[in-house]
Amino acid sequence: MAGQRGHIPLAVKVPYTLFLCALVPTYWRGHGAANFLWFCDIALITLLLAMWLESALLASMTAVGVLWTSIGWNLDFFTGATLLGMVGYMFDPAVPLHLRAMSLFHVALPVLPLWMVHRLGYDRRAFAAQSVLMALVLLATYLLSDPAVNINWTFGLDRPQDVMHPLVYLLLLALGVALLICLPAHLLLQLVFDREAPAQEGWREHSWNKEN
Repeated sequence: MAGQRGHIPLAVKVPYTLFLCALVPTYWRGHGAANFLWFCDIALITLLLAMWLESALLASMTAVGVLWTSIGWNLDFFTGATLLGMVGYMFDPAVPLHLRAMSLFHVALPVLPLWMVHRLGYDRRAFAAQSVLMALVLLATYLLSDPAVNINWTFGLDRPQDVMHPLVYLLLLALGVALLICLPAHLLLQLVFDREAPAQEGWREHSWNKEN
């Protein structure tokens, strides 16, 4: 509805907040605190802040950070984990069903940040900010998590690597994330949502004139 554009309605904020109130303790008990270092889980929390603050920057950062990886997750899930090997745990009976059900949030993860950017606008600072955030998350993952779990592929693309010094690999990974994940998403989002900017500005000016 055009009159609601530029804001995130409570009908989205409240259910999303309640979902996170259920997910956080469930994941904490089932996976441990380190699980929240996964980029996708950080995206959930960033989106919560973006919703309540109605922050274009936070929404844009999330879209930049998870657009391609969440699309990849969905491709894997809906093809039975045969393409990229990202979702094998979703078909593993050893993983409790309620944890796998909670992980279905990934299905909406490509869509929700894009919808929020459509509502709030795209902030061009998102590429730099998200690249720095993800680099810091990789460093925290390296320092705090178990290499055997290999969260965010911090220790190797498949399993812990021993080809180079771990910190050299970490630096290359951070650069790869910025250039291969964040930058293409930034360029696409900038192209798509910059085209919407004149229409949005026109609506805001029209709304301001009506109110005054």
